[in-house]
Amino acid sequence: MLGAIAGDVVGSVHEYAGTKTKTFPLFVRHSDFTDDSVLTVAVADWILTKKDLIDTFHEYVRAYPGRGYGSMFGQWASTKSRNPYNSYGNGSAMRVSPVGFAFGTIEEVLDYAARSAAVTHDHSEAIRGAQATAAAIFYARTYHDKKKLHDFVTSQFGYDLTRRLDDIRPQYSFTETCYGTVPQALIAFLESTSYEDAIRNAISLGGDADTLACITGGVAEAYYGGVPSDIADRVMALLDDRILNVVEQFRRRFNLA
Repeated sequence: MLGAIAGDVVGSVHEYAGTKTKTFPLFVRHSDFTDDSVLTVAVADWILTKKDLIDTFHEYVRAYPGRGYGSMFGQWASTKSRNPYNSYGNGSAMRVSPVGFAFGTIEEVLDYAARSAAVTHDHSEAIRGAQATAAAIFYARTYHDKKKLHDFVTSQFGYDLTRRLDDIRPQYSFTETCYGTVPQALIAFLESTSYEDAIRNAISLGGDADTLACITGGVAEAYYGGVPSDIADRVMALLDDRILNVVEQFRRRFNLA
């Protein structure tokens, strides 16, 4: 899941910038982790501890306020609601990467991805986005075959992954929907040649950059066998002890690079 966190950090300064190029510094003064990383770590904590996921989300939002939470999720968390709100936003997909790394069968991955989404994002599109992202990570780490990944996601979830980034980029704009984010993020991975290239592809679309790069980064980490050390070291230096502890526990438990 470090790949998802790194994508979030790199993308954090591009979220509303409309970046349409792959040429930019990976880290700048204001690069930082956002709600994408906080909730990704919360899902990892849930998997590790088996605590109640709703309680875990509430706890993490209290511990990390002001990290850019979506308005509906922020309201849900601030009121300590226990009811989902039928969202089809991309929040379900940006936090799901630990599921793709943690389980040994695609059936478990799809089940836990749906569960991780449905406590807030119970709309069918949000569950589809979470499952597709987690499945892509599972296929990337299990088969290391982009065609197998492409074919499974296409057949199982109906996403069109045949488009090219160069064709998407000119008309693409900021969106927080799952269907406007997940296939584009997966295409950014499919066209990549390395972890870093995948992140640059995602951000270059000029949309919800931190979330696009978070989704792409999780899949790229699984496929390319980890996050390059120069990127990982910069990202880890931005994380506090609580988040670092969960990240390290997760990596040890599931033998991640």
